[in-house]
Amino acid sequence: MTTRVTLISPAAGDAQREVRFDDDAPLSDAGLRRVRAVAGDLPAADRTLVSPSVRCRRTAGELGISAETVTELAGCGMGDWRGRTLAEVAEADPTAVSDWLSDPGFAGHGGESLRELCDRVGRWLDGVAGVSGRVLAVVEPDVVRAAAVCALRVPPDAFWRMDVPPLTATELSGRDGRWNLALGWTPGRP
Repeated sequence: MTTRVTLISPAAGDAQREVRFDDDAPLSDAGLRRVRAVAGDLPAADRTLVSPSVRCRRTAGELGISAETVTELAGCGMGDWRGRTLAEVAEADPTAVSDWLSDPGFAGHGGESLRELCDRVGRWLDGVAGVSGRVLAVVEPDVVRAAAVCALRVPPDAFWRMDVPPLTATELSGRDGRWNLALGWTPGRP
């Protein structure tokens, strides 16, 4: 029994341009244009899911996907940093930013550590691995990174070694607890 999971990162919003810890801001005008241009170019799926963020739900809607919101696929909880820019946080507490970037267990912002995010996404992957078919999910880029960390069974500090551009797809296929990873195809491009 093979499970295929296609993870689509959402279209760009102002939070990415501003390097802001997500504050549930909407998609940018450019992001909306781009997502509308690729609507209809996704594989069929047995189950369609979406992260609870405004950005992911709007991207799914613009793609024409009617999806179930799944809290386990939420982006990393950033606690006190939510809504602030990286520059603002770095100016206020450069040591905390350094610790966050170097220690997967860091949760000094009062939210979730990257290790906790990876564990949460890993449990979700374990759950979907037991059901054959195709899953399509629009999720935050950090969820895509966490899924790749889990699929490859690499240490959580590998999280920062992966870039996930807006509106790209990452596919996991697997069975018996082993995943293969296909990276970075873009909907609407051959």
